[in-house]
Amino acid sequence: MARRLLPTLLLSLTALFGLLPAARAVPVTPATGEPVVGEPASRPAGGGDPYPSTEEIDRARTEAAGKASSVATLEAALTAARAELDRAGRGAEQAVEAYNGAQLALARARAEEGAAARRAAQAEAERSAAAEDAARLAAETYRQGAGAELSALNALLGAHGAREAGDRAAVVGVVSERTRQILDAATSTAAAARTASAAARAATETAEKAAVEVGAARARAEQRLAAQQGEVTAAGLRREHLLTELAAARNTTVELERRRREALEAIAAREAEAAARAAAEQAAREAEAEAAAAAAAAPAPGAPPAERPWSAEGAAAAVAFAKSKIGLPYVWGGEGPDGYDCSGLTMMAWREGGRPLNHFAADQYAQSTRIGYRQLRPGDLVFWTDSGRAADIFHVGLYIGDDQMIEAPRAGMPIKQASLWIMGTPDFYARP
Repeated sequence: MARRLLPTLLLSLTALFGLLPAARAVPVTPATGEPVVGEPASRPAGGGDPYPSTEEIDRARTEAAGKASSVATLEAALTAARAELDRAGRGAEQAVEAYNGAQLALARARAEEGAAARRAAQAEAERSAAAEDAARLAAETYRQGAGAELSALNALLGAHGAREAGDRAAVVGVVSERTRQILDAATSTAAAARTASAAARAATETAEKAAVEVGAARARAEQRLAAQQGEVTAAGLRREHLLTELAAARNTTVELERRRREALEAIAAREAEAAARAAAEQAAREAEAEAAAAAAAAPAPGAPPAERPWSAEGAAAAVAFAKSKIGLPYVWGGEGPDGYDCSGLTMMAWREGGRPLNHFAADQYAQSTRIGYRQLRPGDLVFWTDSGRAADIFHVGLYIGDDQMIEAPRAGMPIKQASLWIMGTPDFYARP
């Protein structure tokens, strides 16, 4: 009996002297002195149950689900912020290339204005000379009291003999033809001078409009670049805020979450590049199949047209030039030597390679020969557009081999070597 009462006595004394938090005595089975089955060995003070209740478990599960949802939301927000930053960069580069296109249009308009002015001056000189001839003819007519043709006819009528008449008839013919030429020249050159003058005025108006458009395009580019820089700053702050929230949700550190996020973005970039390359390979296979089918359906006589000759020396010079500019800043409208934009870099690289190109990505494509992905060689150009239309090309890079290129990416980023697939599958490939 004493052994059965000992546990209860000890617990009562312990609670009495404050050695443990107050607790109820553990119910025991009278026959054995063992705790009653189904009852806890100890309970907290106040009679509370030490095990979580159903409500507590549900609440904990709800909190865990809320944290998981919060983490997923934060991850999605980080991904969206990165995508928005990429869109801002593309928008800024599109504005820059639109400015480059406006500059090129102005240069062409100015050149046409100068050519039209020269044509007008030449036409005016010819009109003036013809007018002087006509004035001399009029003066001669006035002195003779009759036209040159009539005077010659009178001489013909006064001829003696067939021989003299024949000679005088020839003179009449010459005089008549010369008179007609003088009068026709006076009429036609006057009309030509008027037309050339009108064309010169139209060319001047076109050039003035082009100049206005350049100013507007410059303002738009500056506005878009400023907006992009603002978005870059805002995105950076938003990213840090999201990383802080993510660290709190996961009970980690911001630095750990930053490294984790960078690793996830690198994985996503590699996957996107692999998908872009697969798309390019698929497009190349489909193009080859279509070409083979077309050749089988209607075989063309003779050898197929050769692709544009590839100059190893020129391409090597272009690639070497581009590589030497790695690390320089992106400068919109830049043609060097301290910075370049995308089409400025490729233009100057191929100028070094002996091929003149305009400072406008869409024009560079038009000036080059279109090729396919599998025909790419170092020095070739690769182009991107959001619409799939060549007229809307907004970015160009210089291919250097092994699916790598050199590009001037966008404002705030230096000239660099990058994967050919960094912006997705290129829309066009061409050889200068």
